[in-house]
Amino acid sequence: MTDSTASGQLEEIKNGYSFDSEVIELGAAVIDDAAHADVPVRLPVSMMNRHGLVAGATGTGKTKTLQLMAEQLSTAGVPVFLADIKGDVSGIASPGEGGEKIDARAKDVGQDWKATAFPTEFLSLGGKGKGVPIRATITSFGPTLLSKVLGLNDTQESSLGLVFHYADKRGLSLLDLKDLTAVIQFLVSDEGKEDLKGLGGLSSSTAGVILRNLIAFSDQGAEAFFGEPEFDTADLTRVAEDGRGVVTCLEVPGVQDKPALFSTFLMWLLADLFHDLPEVGDADKPKLVFFFDEAHLLFNDASPAFLTAIEQTVKLIRSKGVGIFFVTQTPKDVPNDVLSQLGNRVQHALRAFTPDDAKALRATVQTFPTSGYDLEKLLTSLGTGEAVITVLSEKGAPTPVAWTRMRAPLSLMAPSPAETMDGIIAKSPLAPKYSEAVDRESAYEMLNKKLADAPTDDAESGKEAAAPKEKAEPKKKDEPGMVEQVVKSSAFKSVLRSAGTVLGREITRGIFGTARRRR
Repeated sequence: MTDSTASGQLEEIKNGYSFDSEVIELGAAVIDDAAHADVPVRLPVSMMNRHGLVAGATGTGKTKTLQLMAEQLSTAGVPVFLADIKGDVSGIASPGEGGEKIDARAKDVGQDWKATAFPTEFLSLGGKGKGVPIRATITSFGPTLLSKVLGLNDTQESSLGLVFHYADKRGLSLLDLKDLTAVIQFLVSDEGKEDLKGLGGLSSSTAGVILRNLIAFSDQGAEAFFGEPEFDTADLTRVAEDGRGVVTCLEVPGVQDKPALFSTFLMWLLADLFHDLPEVGDADKPKLVFFFDEAHLLFNDASPAFLTAIEQTVKLIRSKGVGIFFVTQTPKDVPNDVLSQLGNRVQHALRAFTPDDAKALRATVQTFPTSGYDLEKLLTSLGTGEAVITVLSEKGAPTPVAWTRMRAPLSLMAPSPAETMDGIIAKSPLAPKYSEAVDRESAYEMLNKKLADAPTDDAESGKEAAAPKEKAEPKKKDEPGMVEQVVKSSAFKSVLRSAGTVLGREITRGIFGTARRRR
């Protein structure tokens, strides 16, 4: 590249990334393998709710890019959610360790590097891993997301939806896997079949498939993820006393063999945030930035209806002040309709070892604006900690494509020491709220009680003798229905108590068929 061409390209990048508002400093522009510290590449904080993509092959620096962005978001007072797949993102809770490489990188990109720890919260799915355990109820998870986890087809998903509908109408709380199993088993019994006559019924074969999948799911240890107390996603939007946003790390090394559960649980978190957060429009900064790591797991084997629901969530949650960054190896891992919503792009190196790799590389190049770089060549030769970047300007227009040498995170680029994590977890304000699992009366207990209380010829006289007050009451025209019995039950009263000052739970079915109580 000639000097005049390089100078013109640098000037274009410099002008394209000159913003008046608060920014995330990503790194310095690179031309002919030389970084130019006077040409910084930035991302406006106000545009981070327009969503983004961080992609690249394994070992190219994606995780450190997440860490870099999370640190600066926290400094700007924006809460962050990160899924820690490999365990190394936990280092954000500890100050970084300097050295020759860090000093050289900082000098190269014009960074004032200072070791810094950031306010961090560690969570784990049901206690599988290091962190405060978080759970979701089966009712809240809903049939659509659960069907994705269980690998059900359209017919089986429809039948599972009928089971949820029946439980809702009968006031049967589905809190954990045994509750759902009990309801399905009841609905294929003689008494249950009578109850479902007006709703279309549930075939024994379909029920059998769902039950077998639930058993296999439970055997993998999934029962730990479902139950109460249910996680309140408002706890992801906290700010520390010093004004910095809290970085929530979901530690998930223990569930790497359950990819569908991991990715679907993250989608539940987003769906719940969507239902609970108010509309804010275009704010100066997001209420939360959500990094969705291993994003391809969410889209693998997903039904068209499920993909449509994801697309709708991504489109609509922006107005709630939530930004989503999908993290994966190549853009082709993300469906086009979702990819089109991701205006901020950080593309680390790609590999082209196979014909499929080469095809994916060409497709990736076509998603970037025209630039002075030979992107097909550049994307296969980027060094670790380098990326090709284009973001949305404050006006919502794409910035020039910039080969960027990324800044180094200020926190530890390795897992935090175990004693540091243990200390943070022990002092967590969330620990008293979520640490102890609660197993209150729900569908399993209610149906077992119903069966146990069913009158028999031998027990009828004893039942009458044991309940003289009920016998003395005036006879009603009709026996109380199941809903009336549930309303008078201790389980229903328990639900009222759990809702605090709210009378009962207002159930809403959203994009994913999730059901939540209004907080």
